[in-house]
Amino acid sequence: MRLMRFGPSIVFLRGDVERLKSGIRELFGVEEIPTERAIRDSSEFETILLVTPPEETKTVPPDTGFLIRRGAKVVLAEIVNSDLPVERVEIESTIILLRVPEKVDEALKLLAEEFNGEVMSQLDALNLGEACDTVISVTRKKLSSPIGPEDVEGAVLVKKDFLSVYRELLIDTPLLLFKLLPEWNEITIKLYDTERRYDENIERLMLVIEDLDLGFIVGEGWDWDYPRPFMRVPVYKLKLLTWEDPLRVKFLLKGLEYKGYKRLCDIDVFVEDKKIDWVKLGKFNSKFELAEKARAELEKMLSDDVREKLHKIEEKLLGETDRGRRDG
Repeated sequence: MRLMRFGPSIVFLRGDVERLKSGIRELFGVEEIPTERAIRDSSEFETILLVTPPEETKTVPPDTGFLIRRGAKVVLAEIVNSDLPVERVEIESTIILLRVPEKVDEALKLLAEEFNGEVMSQLDALNLGEACDTVISVTRKKLSSPIGPEDVEGAVLVKKDFLSVYRELLIDTPLLLFKLLPEWNEITIKLYDTERRYDENIERLMLVIEDLDLGFIVGEGWDWDYPRPFMRVPVYKLKLLTWEDPLRVKFLLKGLEYKGYKRLCDIDVFVEDKKIDWVKLGKFNSKFELAEKARAELEKMLSDDVREKLHKIEEKLLGETDRGRRDG
């Protein structure tokens, strides 16, 4: 589970606005877009260039900017080594995104107390913050997905260098979460495959857990299960510490058991050694109907690159299944 990541680097270029914008288009091959969209579409460590007249002194974002899919040091090196008419460069406060599942107001209050900061909107924090400051932006959204201004529910402006804030957050974030959510769910996930294709199925399971941020993996390994007397089968077992409802986890993982009507593996979820029966997940006429609904939801929730990886693994598994039936 990922609880924290950096936002984009926001760089202000002061100078002749039209010449600068024209030069950026030519140098980086990008077009000007609304600043809010640039923030929403950006990923960690990417760079947003904002162009303003030379007399501007405040780091207040203009309405439009340029999203560069490279780190700030590479971008600035290219700008310095070009003939862009830059008179002055200023850097916006560093953005650190923090994910909390609920109690956002309480989380903001705790962060402000811990870092002697001030709670405000992200826009106000960016307007008031300077290069040496840090903005901690709080969201409920998973951090592997794009985070737009509308996804940030509040921010804390901290008058400290981002390195010191980041180091403290690495240590303090788990403690913060346990203060907000003292009761976590510990669940056990068991995976079994009659075809013994464990590498591929474990990879699928891990891709989904990590991409959807379902929880902290606190233990994993091999075990034996006894589906019938005197019948011992190997199972891969994983312990997950999560703030999600165990029924929700069970539902989503049900989407990995089948592809269409072809079974790829069995995945069971246990809470306090009690197996969650699929009939507790809702009114479904069959396991196939449940798996189809779960798969449809998974497909919508997964990021594009993880969805593509999942499909490639499953194409291989389905191909092996078909070959096995022909050979049999």
